[in-house]
Amino acid sequence: MAEIRIRNTEERIQGEEAVRAFLDKQEVLYEHWNPAKLAEGLQQKFVLSDEEKQEILTTYDEEIKDLAERRGYKTWDIIALSDATPNLDELLKKFENVHTHTEDEVRAITAGRGIFIIKGTDDVGYFDVELEAGDVISVPEYKPHFFTLMDNRQIVAVRLFIETEGWIAHPFADEKFASSEA
Repeated sequence: MAEIRIRNTEERIQGEEAVRAFLDKQEVLYEHWNPAKLAEGLQQKFVLSDEEKQEILTTYDEEIKDLAERRGYKTWDIIALSDATPNLDELLKKFENVHTHTEDEVRAITAGRGIFIIKGTDDVGYFDVELEAGDVISVPEYKPHFFTLMDNRQIVAVRLFIETEGWIAHPFADEKFASSEA
């Protein structure tokens, strides 16, 4: 289950309802899909064949199509990251800069763990959303954020897009953000 850490105060928010309520106030969508629905052999697998990626998409087809219909997403895929991913550190550097998008950034975690760092309202500042299997998050367009891996450096997620080109980041310079807080 997702957990939130507010960086300015070190306050932690836990529990699905409390997390959802906090994120709703920050205009961030949070949902939860059943992680046990995925075949056991894929629940801790981070290097995936095309067939295994398709199996994940097929397993969550109903949830993906429901979310896509409600939010206007037109395309989706699977991203799998681990220490076996070629050029992982370079890829993470691309992710680990505060940026925005001209569409929502949506991730449905199917295995592993990851963290979104999001700029909240002025009274909250930056906060971390620690995600694990079953957590679904949609960071709204133009909301400054970035994503990175947790210490185990393993994640599999469904990504949903409105733009058929997929993930396009726009850098966001913010003197109030200190990456050393991660």
